Amino acid sequence: MELLIMIDALKRASSERITAVIPYFGYARQDRKDQPRVPITAKLVANLLTVAGANRVLTMDLHAGQIQGFFDIPVDHLFAVGVFIEYIEKLKLKNPVAVSPDVGSIKMARAYAKRLSAGLAIIDKRRISPDKAEAMHILGEVKDKDAIIVDDLIATGSSLVEAVEALKRAGARSIRAAITHGVLSGPAIERIDQCKELQALLISDSIPLENHKKHPRIEVLPLAGLFGEAIKRIHNEESISCLFDTFDGAQASAFRPNIKGAAQCQP
Repeated sequence: MELLIMIDALKRASSERITAVIPYFGYARQDRKDQPRVPITAKLVANLLTVAGANRVLTMDLHAGQIQGFFDIPVDHLFAVGVFIEYIEKLKLKNPVAVSPDVGSIKMARAYAKRLSAGLAIIDKRRISPDKAEAMHILGEVKDKDAIIVDDLIATGSSLVEAVEALKRAGARSIRAAITHGVLSGPAIERIDQCKELQALLISDSIPLENHKKHPRIEVLPLAGLFGEAIKRIHNEESISCLFDTFDGAQASAFRPNIKGAAQCQP
């Protein structure tokens, strides 16, 4: 509501262009009707932003890339992979493997695997309820490897804990997680605290981490550099393709990290 009110105020003040910078796009998980009589809330939020007067949206790691199609205005979809890779490379893991906790995060895990020259594994997950999931099988080799679970969002932490337990049973040497949006709702912190096999949880500051949610194994990485570069390029009407084309690893050579995770194109 605050964002909609600010957009309306700017529109009535005759702003030439209004760009909504939304690091975490709320309600993104409700992007389809998976059962009768449920809303498609991601589309509703897109309509609200457009009707309020936003001319452009800048966001990061949508739950489903297809949400961009809900907008009739330009959407710049950034990826946090560069920020996380910069941190992970400093760990100097000997035998890393990128792990997707479900089939929906395979593309993201593949991006990490390419950038790290690592293996790829997928966990076959069955969702029992909206806040409970069960890991069934692991596709790929994780034994004696340094596993990095990658996902776009952590809410209650049930999927992460199940994935960690499955990887431990499969013989992973170390287990870490790199998850963009740290919602950390309900019993998430308690579950992370009890999950001793998880060595570190890396999240971004797309959602401010409240004091009561802080934990010694949770590391928060800043996105200011990446978003600042994107905002500057949008304002100057320059290309921002180099900030997100590297998601599939195809143009990683044209991507060089800068201070605090900012990304710039090679000249």
